[in-house]
Amino acid sequence: MEKSRQTQARRSARTRNALLESAARGLSRYGYGNLILERVAGEAGYTRGALYHQFKDKEDLALAVIGWVNESWIREVGDPAAREPSPVAELIALARGHAVFCRRDIARVAMALRVEFSGKDEPVGRELERVTETAIKRIARLIQAGRRDGSISPGPPARTVALAVFGALEGTVIALSGQATHDELLAERVVRGVLGLEPLAAV
Repeated sequence: MEKSRQTQARRSARTRNALLESAARGLSRYGYGNLILERVAGEAGYTRGALYHQFKDKEDLALAVIGWVNESWIREVGDPAAREPSPVAELIALARGHAVFCRRDIARVAMALRVEFSGKDEPVGRELERVTETAIKRIARLIQAGRRDGSISPGPPARTVALAVFGALEGTVIALSGQATHDELLAERVVRGVLGLEPLAAV
């Protein structure tokens, strides 16, 4: 009986992950307003009924996708960067790791939804703002730490610089979509420029 429950739980988790990945691709390509749940289910290899068994409605699905993409980003980019030995090294690792992460369809969910929900007080927009604010606060903390150890020069308030870093990085990876290796290199150069660091040596 216990083994049967474990098998069922694994099957349910596989279904959920497949639906989340399909929905993430759909949100990246078509946005929230044009997302068709039947298409999401079909592209994942499931029925619409299977989707509704996992998610209450389109809003519930979109919120779950944002959480899933954010967890993937933390695992693949955020946590490895946190193991770097200094604030500057961590900021550079975040920039380069983010560029690599954004080569995948799923990574563009936040970018697509941010435009669609800008200025709207709705659950999806609020969750996007929460995730974005967490990233900006992390960058600001690293800038403050870098200023304390002398690796980052004084300048505008740390939050202001963090917003500029975030915006410049997002703009770079959007503009260089599909240009692997160049995106990673230029993401680092952009962040170095905003932070006032020594330029990266030409390669």
